[in-house]
Amino acid sequence: MGKPKNPTSQLQVLLSSATRMLLELLRHPWPWYIAGPLIGLARSCSLLAGNKTLGISSSLRHICAACMPANIPFLKYDWKKESWNLFFAAGILIGGFISGYLLRAPEPVAISPATSQQLSSLGIQRQTGLLPKEIFSWHSLATPSGLIIIVGGGFLVGFGTRYAGGCTSGHGIMGLSSLQWPSLIAIICFFAGGIFSSFFLLPRLLQGLP
Repeated sequence: MGKPKNPTSQLQVLLSSATRMLLELLRHPWPWYIAGPLIGLARSCSLLAGNKTLGISSSLRHICAACMPANIPFLKYDWKKESWNLFFAAGILIGGFISGYLLRAPEPVAISPATSQQLSSLGIQRQTGLLPKEIFSWHSLATPSGLIIIVGGGFLVGFGTRYAGGCTSGHGIMGLSSLQWPSLIAIICFFAGGIFSSFFLLPRLLQGLP
């Protein structure tokens, strides 16, 4: 007669195998037909949990209202009622850190050959990450082009979000799913601005980087 198998050992093997499969799944990008429904499910859960709207730009307003109690009408409201949005934003930061450092995919960022060749012609040689060192670094920040890209771009993002009454998540996820006409206009402008910046503005700014 053979030696009986240890149920505890079998369970440990199954748990170890399941853990490896889960980590392998988390280390790679998910296709749109999985990530998209999950985003929609998160949107539905937020509405069922108390009619909460998903969005990131509003959390900046709550932070300013909490940390800068100035006599500004835009910041004079009960921000504590919207404190859940701060936890939502903190969860995104924590999740981004976990996925970016602890669950980082071993493969480099996939870039099409045409895009890689175009970036090389503009002086972007280190293409192993989402933030090229030739653009996002303290050295490039000291240059006129880097100052425009990093500081000017950040200002325009904040200004555009305030002017449009929401960011891409607020308009693209909540607004469009609620059939809001202003959100459709905002998303069209977001895409138009992104296309213009990528194909016309950014190449001219990159040519000015050292």
